[in-house]
Amino acid sequence: MYMKKFYFLVLVFFIAFRTQAQVDVKQIRVDQLSDKQIEQYMKQAEAMGYREEELPALAKAQGMAPVEIQKLQSRVALIKAGELQEKDGSINLTGRKVVGQSLSNKGGKDSLATKQDTVFKSKVFGDVLFRNKGVTFEPNLRMATPSSYVIGPDDQLLIDITGDNEASYKLSVSTEGNINVQYAGTIAVNGLSVEAARNKIAQRLSSTYPGIRSGRTQVSVNLGDIRSIRVTLTGAATKPGTYTLPSLATAFNALYAAGGPAENGTYRNIQVIRNNRVVSTIDVYDFLVNGMQNGNIRLEDQDIIHIPVYGNRVEVLGEVKRPTVFEGKEGESLQDLMRYAGGFSENAYTSKVKVFQKTDKERRITDVYADQFATYKIKNGDSFMVETLLDRFENRVTVLGAVFRPGAYGLEEGMSLRDVLQSAQGVREDAFLERGIINRLKADNTLEIVNFNLRQILSGDAPDILLRREDQIEISSIFDLRDEYKFIVQGQVRLPGDFPFAENTTISDMIQKAGGLTEEAKNARIEIARRIRNRDAQDSISAQTILVNIYNGVLDQPDIKLRPYDVVTVLGDANYRSQRQVKIEGEVMFPGIYTISREDERISDLIERAGGLTVHAYVEGASLRRTGSSKVKEEARKVREEQLKARGKEMDENSFESELLDADPRGMMGQKEKTLAKASENGATITSLEFNDLVGIELEKILKKPGAAGDLLLLDGDVITVPKELQTVRVVGEVLHPNNVVFKKGQSLRYYVNQAGGYSSEALKRKVFVQYANGSVKGTSGRNPDIKPGAEIIVPKRAPRERLTAQSWIGLGTGIASMAAIIVSLIRR
Repeated sequence: MYMKKFYFLVLVFFIAFRTQAQVDVKQIRVDQLSDKQIEQYMKQAEAMGYREEELPALAKAQGMAPVEIQKLQSRVALIKAGELQEKDGSINLTGRKVVGQSLSNKGGKDSLATKQDTVFKSKVFGDVLFRNKGVTFEPNLRMATPSSYVIGPDDQLLIDITGDNEASYKLSVSTEGNINVQYAGTIAVNGLSVEAARNKIAQRLSSTYPGIRSGRTQVSVNLGDIRSIRVTLTGAATKPGTYTLPSLATAFNALYAAGGPAENGTYRNIQVIRNNRVVSTIDVYDFLVNGMQNGNIRLEDQDIIHIPVYGNRVEVLGEVKRPTVFEGKEGESLQDLMRYAGGFSENAYTSKVKVFQKTDKERRITDVYADQFATYKIKNGDSFMVETLLDRFENRVTVLGAVFRPGAYGLEEGMSLRDVLQSAQGVREDAFLERGIINRLKADNTLEIVNFNLRQILSGDAPDILLRREDQIEISSIFDLRDEYKFIVQGQVRLPGDFPFAENTTISDMIQKAGGLTEEAKNARIEIARRIRNRDAQDSISAQTILVNIYNGVLDQPDIKLRPYDVVTVLGDANYRSQRQVKIEGEVMFPGIYTISREDERISDLIERAGGLTVHAYVEGASLRRTGSSKVKEEARKVREEQLKARGKEMDENSFESELLDADPRGMMGQKEKTLAKASENGATITSLEFNDLVGIELEKILKKPGAAGDLLLLDGDVITVPKELQTVRVVGEVLHPNNVVFKKGQSLRYYVNQAGGYSSEALKRKVFVQYANGSVKGTSGRNPDIKPGAEIIVPKRAPRERLTAQSWIGLGTGIASMAAIIVSLIRR
C-alpha cells in the first residue's frame, strides 16, 4: 500500500512538473531573451524536425504574437550574420575584408597593429587605371603626321606636289631604308624625322621642278600605313614580355598592353630605356592626380620599358575622399600624400592625423599635427588614420518650447538668457511665464537643473543668467501643462469625432462642425455628459447630463454653451426605420432580394413570399447565413485591439475567439464558430480553418410549424439558401487526403475519414466535429453523429508539444528524488 501511494505521488509530481516545463510561448518577449536562449530555441526546433524557415510557423502555431515573431526572425538573422562575420573575418575602415584578426581586440593584441600586416594586400592607388576595361590607351592612327616622327622600314610615305606642278606618290620605305621617287631616284630616309625627310625629298626634286626653289611649288610628306615596332617590358610588370605595337604607340599604350605594374611594381618610377640609356621616367600619379602625361614619350623599335619594385607604400584610412594604399616617393611629405588621397572629407578631424609606424623592434603611434603635414616625411609601412570630427559643439546653446524660433544658437562671450531669447524672436503668447528651466551639464558631465522666473527675467526684476556651452533652455507652453481641451461628438451625426475646444461654442455650433444631423436624428434628442469637478465624496453622481430635444431637425435649446471635455451624444429616433433587406436563393419559386416588411417577419414568411419551395429542394440542407455576426465580430475585434494596445500588448486570435463565446452581444455567432473556439480552448490548432456566419436551422420543422422557436426573426443582411439534394460529404483538416466523398446512407463518420486516407499523425481525434449543410454543428465527444448529404467533417490539428531537453530531464529527476525524500521522511515521522 505504501509503495502504491509513493508511485502515485511521484506520477502526479511528474505530470505537474512536465506541465510547468512546457514553455508558454504566448508570454515570450524576444527583447528579454539572450542570444544563447534563442540559439537553444532554434536547436530544440531542429530536434523536433523543424527547419529554420519553418520557425515562424512553429511560433505562430504555439500562440506567439505576430510582432514577437518578427522580432524573433530579426534576432535569428543578426545571430547568423554575427557567426558569418566571425568565420570570414571583419571589415576594415576602408570597407575591405581584413585577412586575419578583426578590428576588435582579440587575444589581448592590438587590433589596429595586427591589421597592419594585411592592409597592403589591398589594391594600390593607380591599379584601376590598367585594369579598367573602359580605358584602352589605343594610339590614334588618324592623327596628323607628327613632324618629329622617325621614319623606318615598312613605313608608307605620301608625297604630294602642288602649285605650278601637280604630282602624288605613295611610296613604301624599303628594308634598306630607301624610297624610289620618279625623276629623283633613290633617296635614303631611314632614321630621318618626317620634317627632315621632306626637306631632303624637296631638295632632290628641285632639279626636276624649278618651282620648288621659287616657292611656287610645294612638297608635303605624310605617313600612310605605318610600321610595327617591338617593345619589351621587364621588371615587375603584370605580363612582362615583348609586344608588337604600332609605331605611333606611347609608353602608356605599352603599359596597358602588359597589364601595368604587378603587385610589387612601382607606379612612380617607370623607366623607358633606349640604346641602354634611360630616356624617360613616368610617374603615373602625375597623370591620375594632375592629368599630366610627363614622360609618356612615343616609343621606338627595340625600346625597353622597365618597371622596378616599389620603394615605399603607405595607407590612408578614415575620413579622406580616397581612402586606399598609396605609393610614396623619396622626400614626399604627408601633405603630398593627402593630395593623392583627395584631401579631407567633410566630417574629418583636420587638426591632427594618427600615424601607425613600424620601428626596428615594434610598432608605434604618433600624432602629426596640421602644421607638421608639410614637413613629416612618409616612410614605408606607415598607416595614417584620419579620425571623425567629434559629434559635439564648442559653442552651442539650444532653446526649446514656446519661442518663435526654437533651435540651436551660437554661444558668444558674455551671452545671457535674455540675449538668446531675443535671438529666438522672443517668447510666444502662450508661454508659461512663471517658470523656465535650463538643463546644464556640470564639469563632470552630470546634469543639473537651473530654474528661473521668466516673467521677472524679461521685466528686469530678476538678475539675468549667463549661459554656458550646451545649455538647453526649455520654455513651456500653457497648453503643454494641461490636458488638451476638446469636445467629443458621437452618435447620429455625419462626421463624429474629437474637436478642439473653443470658447463660447454652443451645442448648435458643435452639431454644425460635426456635419449636421443624420436622417435618423431629425426627431430625437441630444445628451450632453459633463465632468463634475469638486464632487462630494458622499455623492454618487459621476457625471452631469443635459438633455436637448430635437423636433424636425431643430434643437429646443440651441444656445447651451459647451465646456472642455463635454461628450455630446446624438441619439436616434426609435420610430425611424431604414429599409432592411434579406436574400433568398436556390430552390424557391422566386429567388432574389426582399425587403423586410414587418418587424416580426420570420423565415417562414419569407419562404411564403418567395412562392414556396420547388420540387427539387433539399429541405434538410437549407441554411441561414447571418452576415451581421461578422460585423459584430469586427466591432468586438476593434474594441479588443484598442484595449490591448493601451496596455502595450498584441491580440491573440485564439484567446479572442474564446472571449467571443462569453461576449456574443446579439447571439449571432454561428455554431461552427463556437465549436472551433472551444476546440482552441482544449489545445486544438484551428488557424487554418475559416470562420463562417452560418446559423443552423431546420427548415422542415419551420414550414410544418411556422412561428415556433426555430422560426427565427429576419435581420438585415440575412441570406437563406435552399440547395438541391447534395450527394457528397466533405472531409477536411488533419486527414491524409482531404476530399469530397460520395454519400452512402447509413455509413459512419469513420467510413468517411477512411475514405480520406485516415487520420494524420497530428490529428486531434477527440475533437472531430461535423457541420451539416444547414449550418448546425455536432461534436463527436461520447457519441457518433449521423452523417447526412452535404455535411462537412472537420478534423482539428493537435497543438505541438515541446520536447524536454536533457537539462529538463535532469531537473525533473532531481525534483522527483527530492519529493520522494520528503514523502519518506513524512511517513517515518
